[in-house]
Amino acid sequence: MAENQRFNDIFVPKAYFITSGEGLSGESALNAFDDALSEARIDECNLVYVSSIIPADAVGVKPRRITPGTITFAVVARMDGDEGEVIGAGIGYSRCRTKKGPSYGFVAENHGYKDSKTLEDELLKRLQKMATSRSMKLVDPKVVTRSMRVPKDRYGCCVVAFIYLPLGQSPNKAR
Repeated sequence: MAENQRFNDIFVPKAYFITSGEGLSGESALNAFDDALSEARIDECNLVYVSSIIPADAVGVKPRRITPGTITFAVVARMDGDEGEVIGAGIGYSRCRTKKGPSYGFVAENHGYKDSKTLEDELLKRLQKMATSRSMKLVDPKVVTRSMRVPKDRYGCCVVAFIYLPLGQSPNKAR
């Protein structure tokens, strides 16, 4: 039983951080995406996209570099665009509370041909819907967005990522 519990614990993140970046390229949308990841300082991670639950005991920490090549679980919002387009991406997240007390939390992602205000409004509505459908209340919801108008002769990319800190990295609580 103890061995089974240890196996399960390696998949329950203890800490997380939020990061974001924008990228522009004259070559390709892929290069713009790579530049956005670089600005967000997650370009050396092997990102594994996951869904939207914050474990009850996980703590928010300051963004940090992760060892190159590390398999890194993340909720990622990404939007690519061409010249003249307004593009944006965002992540909303919140702790939750039930009638019994504090609980796990949620992460919601959004992207599109949208500005930051539109993204923020839509993310807050999504978080509220997620909580209401589970008979929960949001506790201090937060939203991080990036948006831009892609310049002439360029490809653009906006990325916002909720990064679950890999096992073995010290959380050193920040928020």
